[in-house]
Amino acid sequence: MTDLNVDSLMGELHRYRQQSERLMRINELHSRLAGAVDLTAMIEAYSVWLTPALNHELIAYNDREKGHVHMFCSSHGPDRRLRMHEAQKALSCFSEIEDSACFTNNGFFVRTWQVEMNNSDGFLLLMRPDKEFAPEEAKMVDDSLDILSDSLFRAIGYEDLFIQARHDALTGLANRRVFEERLVPMLDNASRHGHPLSLASMDLDNFKQVNDALGHAKGDEALKAVARALSKKVRSSDLLVRMGGDEFMLALPDTEIQAAQLLANRLCETVENLNIQVPGGGKLGISIGLVQWNKDFSSEEWLQRTDEALYQAKAAGRSRVCLG
Repeated sequence: MTDLNVDSLMGELHRYRQQSERLMRINELHSRLAGAVDLTAMIEAYSVWLTPALNHELIAYNDREKGHVHMFCSSHGPDRRLRMHEAQKALSCFSEIEDSACFTNNGFFVRTWQVEMNNSDGFLLLMRPDKEFAPEEAKMVDDSLDILSDSLFRAIGYEDLFIQARHDALTGLANRRVFEERLVPMLDNASRHGHPLSLASMDLDNFKQVNDALGHAKGDEALKAVARALSKKVRSSDLLVRMGGDEFMLALPDTEIQAAQLLANRLCETVENLNIQVPGGGKLGISIGLVQWNKDFSSEEWLQRTDEALYQAKAAGRSRVCLG
């Protein structure tokens, strides 16, 4: 065998070995991504796969269509906070989606890649200190983007379905399913730690007249306006739910009945101030039944007492708060 043939054979073997290694890495990537369902877990899985060949400290996917950023950072403590802060600054630098490179003020190199999906507007970001990303490193990401984008598309679809299943389609509030899921943990926490927990059952006054006289479209507009107004008055730790129709529930953790009553009165004023006129006279209002949980109540009894307090508010003239 001539030296030329030997060199050719060795070259073929080298290319074959490189191709085999690439296929093994691609298979590993498929396997890691298949085990991740949500976007954050998927970004982490991709980072773990990428790290042995491309060192980085932070990875992020920016979904511009929904305004969401999903990050994974391998650092901890103050280092983690610094890197996430710098990544947020870097994300704000990109007015257009394009492959780019940027050096931040605190010595971090940033590299982005456009991620192409159906009707998607997003990009991937990698960040590390002190060392720019080499062309061969960037190519590694280039070669894996098709696989990543397919998985991200699946995760985004799952996320959309998950959100739809847990939120009221009309108002965007949490739905009955979420209320039933979260009520038991709230009760457990109140019981275990002795924290106060109050519950408000709310029903719109004169809503049927709006719906019947002006049509369902106007009724829907009224429901959305009420939901927006109520949402602005409650805390992020509170649970505001549309149960169906014109019925709402509001769970108030760490809230004594006196504080809950003050809030409930403000909610009545808030709906009144929307000034939604009712055919035949008057305005749309809201009646509220309010009960603080105690350890002698079962969840069913607590809900029943709250419903009875709401009935009393309706019977007493509407647009008011009654305690149970």
